[in-house]
Amino acid sequence: MSDTVNDAMGPTLLERRGAIRQLEGHVTGCAIARDSQQVAFVTGEGDVVLADRADWGRADAWNVQTVHDGAILAVAPDAAPTGFLTGGDDNTLRRMAADGSVSDLVRGRRWIEHVTTWCDDKGKGGVIAFASGRQVELRDAGGHGTLKVLEHPSTVSGIVFDAKGKRIAASHYNGASMWFVQAKVDTVRPLEWKGSHIGIAIHPGGEALVTSMQESELHGWRLSDGHNMRMSGYPSKVQSMAFTRNGKWLVTSGADTIVMWPFFGGGPMGKPPAEAGGIPGVMCTRVACHPVHDIVAAGFADGSVLMADTGAQRILPVCMGGGEAVSALAFSPDGCALAFGTEDGRASVVDLSAR
Repeated sequence: MSDTVNDAMGPTLLERRGAIRQLEGHVTGCAIARDSQQVAFVTGEGDVVLADRADWGRADAWNVQTVHDGAILAVAPDAAPTGFLTGGDDNTLRRMAADGSVSDLVRGRRWIEHVTTWCDDKGKGGVIAFASGRQVELRDAGGHGTLKVLEHPSTVSGIVFDAKGKRIAASHYNGASMWFVQAKVDTVRPLEWKGSHIGIAIHPGGEALVTSMQESELHGWRLSDGHNMRMSGYPSKVQSMAFTRNGKWLVTSGADTIVMWPFFGGGPMGKPPAEAGGIPGVMCTRVACHPVHDIVAAGFADGSVLMADTGAQRILPVCMGGGEAVSALAFSPDGCALAFGTEDGRASVVDLSAR
């Protein structure tokens, strides 16, 4: 893998087709609007940076404004074609429209640490979810009508909707909880496994739910029968994971290679993970999966970003290291952009559209 990167002639993809901007404070997250026309970066200083598609190659044109009084802990595309939602340690959930205008949705008593949304393919029906302490609150797409508040046994560490928006799951201490979004009577499906669960992902086909754990391993449940699945062997905690578009692979950080667990042919139980390249001795910190092609992106602890073809095992260097760890990474829904940010405040967008 290192030979592949070192032998790559010429400038990186970022140098050829991207732009980079240095921000104050480290980048805590990035998201891309559902219409793929705008990227939002959020920082530990409370700033939101909006980059319009027309300006992806001109970082000086990106709009920067302070939105939270303190660190922004979560960002997600709104449950609409445009705009974003941000949650902060100032106990607020805010909406940022495409034109940069900001409105309050929640002023609470606890940090809002996790935000996620679901929207149907036509951009009509949508749901907003956010986690504060032990509670996950669901709201309608407008953000002002509370649908329900779901109580959990301990602080929620991650939330995710299934692909159809019918179920929502939350990770927490000693396992995960799954709920039906539209149920008239809320009955939890507990998925139990002792230990500290720190992140969550759900299979695109709804076949499995996986959590990352404090103990540097993954735990999964087959949703058809609750069968437990354990995936271990990591040298460090898995801070980031994502299923490929068809659910064939679960791609994770936590090693100096891109680790991919097979969710086909009876896997992952009894099957070793595949590796899609990496940087020897440098930990992978963030992963993202392309929405259209069998391509994954990975960010590393030295600020490097690579893209890898899951089938052909080809590696494309997007950005080579020289800074601090990649802390945020996202593909646009149409697959035409890759955005990433780092702990030392670098925010970048790479244009992947055909030319």
